[in-house]
Amino acid sequence: MTDSFSPRTATVERTTAETDVTVDLSLDGDGAYDVDTGVGFFDHMLDLFAKHGGLTLTVRCDGDLAVDDHHTVEDVSIALGQALHSALGEKKHIARYGHAYVPMDDALARSVIDLSGRAFCRVEADWGRDRVGDLSTEMVPHVWRSLAAHARCNLHVTVLHGKNTHHKTEAAFKATARALRMAIRRDPTHPEVASTKGTL
Repeated sequence: MTDSFSPRTATVERTTAETDVTVDLSLDGDGAYDVDTGVGFFDHMLDLFAKHGGLTLTVRCDGDLAVDDHHTVEDVSIALGQALHSALGEKKHIARYGHAYVPMDDALARSVIDLSGRAFCRVEADWGRDRVGDLSTEMVPHVWRSLAAHARCNLHVTVLHGKNTHHKTEAAFKATARALRMAIRRDPTHPEVASTKGTL
């Protein structure tokens, strides 16, 4: 990180009748993570999201897991999207766009992101089974839709092929992390904001 750039951090606390979530995020981190949502496979995905995204991420969630994993995964994703939006601030000097292909053994995923200020998300994948570990695979697209809505970004995630559900899910998280890492990168030679409108 260039010395002239200020740190980009955010803390989001979200409490409902279903969950109590805290997310601490630094966009200019070292890939360190400390995640405990109560959903083990989701924790694993957030760990590698931080590692491959170059983020520093702490997540805590006390959710109604006696019901199922839906509220926990959704609310953590909402809070993470809100933290991303807050940490980006005015989005000065950022690349804005990012893309990545990531293989994971038999699986290959692609993720493309635009930190445009406009929310849209498209996820294309065939997970092959209902669960991976303790995470419902129907929640994986929900992660990206919730994050995109609250980060106010345009996000396209595609699992191009693969057979193993763990591998396909992991490839999608890693690809999105790498795409985000590219998009949030700051360069002092870039215009103030990468938009002819002057704002994102």
